[in-house]
Amino acid sequence: MQTQNGAPPHHVVVIGAGFAGLQVVKTLAGSGARITLIDRKNYHLFQPLLYQVASTILSPSEIAWPIRRLMRNRPEVRTVMAQVVGVKDGRVLVEGGDPIPYDTLVLATGSEPAYFGHADWPDVAPGLKTLEDATLIRRRLLLALEQAEVEPDPDRRRALMTFAVIGGGPTGVELVGVITELAHRTLRNEFRQIDSDEVRVLLIEGGPRILGHFPESLSKYAQDALASMGAELRIGKPVTGLTREGVQIGEDFFPSATVIWAAGVAASPAAKWLGVAADRSGRIPVGPDLRVEGHPNVFVIGDLAAAAWSEGTLVPQLAPAAKQQGTHVGRTIKADLKGRSGPPPFRYRHAGNLATIGRRSAVVHYGSLRLTGALAWWIWGFAHILFLIGARNRIVVAWSWLWTYLRGQNAARLIVDPPDCADGVAARHPLLAPLVQQGATRAAGTRTKSAQDLPHDSK
Repeated sequence: MQTQNGAPPHHVVVIGAGFAGLQVVKTLAGSGARITLIDRKNYHLFQPLLYQVASTILSPSEIAWPIRRLMRNRPEVRTVMAQVVGVKDGRVLVEGGDPIPYDTLVLATGSEPAYFGHADWPDVAPGLKTLEDATLIRRRLLLALEQAEVEPDPDRRRALMTFAVIGGGPTGVELVGVITELAHRTLRNEFRQIDSDEVRVLLIEGGPRILGHFPESLSKYAQDALASMGAELRIGKPVTGLTREGVQIGEDFFPSATVIWAAGVAASPAAKWLGVAADRSGRIPVGPDLRVEGHPNVFVIGDLAAAAWSEGTLVPQLAPAAKQQGTHVGRTIKADLKGRSGPPPFRYRHAGNLATIGRRSAVVHYGSLRLTGALAWWIWGFAHILFLIGARNRIVVAWSWLWTYLRGQNAARLIVDPPDCADGVAARHPLLAPLVQQGATRAAGTRTKSAQDLPHDSK
């Protein structure tokens, strides 16, 4: 691939196939640039709906798409599945592979859960940033209820039936809402030894209120709605301890076999690759054109970028912001390639805040508009469906939501992972160990029997 004058085409390397990275690649169509898209996964993930995978409403394939499939009609785009470990001398360093040189680099590596220096907490309380996180949480939710059904000790049974979500932002609120509905409505009458009304779902928020970025009236509505559904809110006191047995909040300890972390995120460690200073959450300061100071050929976008917004605030770490930044950077690179002036300085256009609370309730804030209840829920659903990629996924997700809305039945409730899976359920959750060990023993016995039944000359 060469340009008309025989020189190799300008090489743009994009690290991260999230909303921001894909939008850059999309905008660069027809630019004449050669593009390499690097991601450690082979799929693009719609993270706003991860909690619905974790809570058995959607299946993983409904919110994730293979990157190579998305790029099939873009011959100038090369997709590389690799773990990036550094950037040096105009090259991207990848684990186990040759360095990848670039003319322009776009960092869109996203964020990860932040545990505020508690290195032992991730094992106890997984965050929700990947499909692996979502399926792990779903497995723990369902396994805890299955173990509670056969647990004779009342104290251990109560711990198994207590689910704690730490963090009162949109993710935490949405998780608590769907877990509460799953336990108190969807699974009602399906168990014989436990009563779904005895399931406790805790929402723990160290700040003064949940949904802190929403107007206070909408926070109050969400709080009242969750309470009416049966959730318990612990607000105003931060978590001081997390163990495999439960959660410590001040002087109070809540035994819980399943704890989920939704209390904040930190940027990926990409600042270290460039040797630049990052803010407290790891975000890289960028200029009005989203370039890194001192690195004119490096752009940073999405959750990783500390881009100024208004009144001293930063552009929020939201999907609409990431897509807008991706479009801006793509247009800037195009202008650079043509020797033209770039677009005006990046200006984020806020698309509002939305959060769903339950099957028929949500809150919407856009400017002076404040909506609650069923109408807000429909608006929330419509907005999320628009962000999905492809007509098939939009139809499938819309149908899943409609079925859940009308019948109260969640489709993705299968525990499909092997009982002795590597996520370490037994090690991390001793309360679940009996069920896991029983399953592992049965699985081992089945494998041994199957091997014995095979003919000796079987290939």
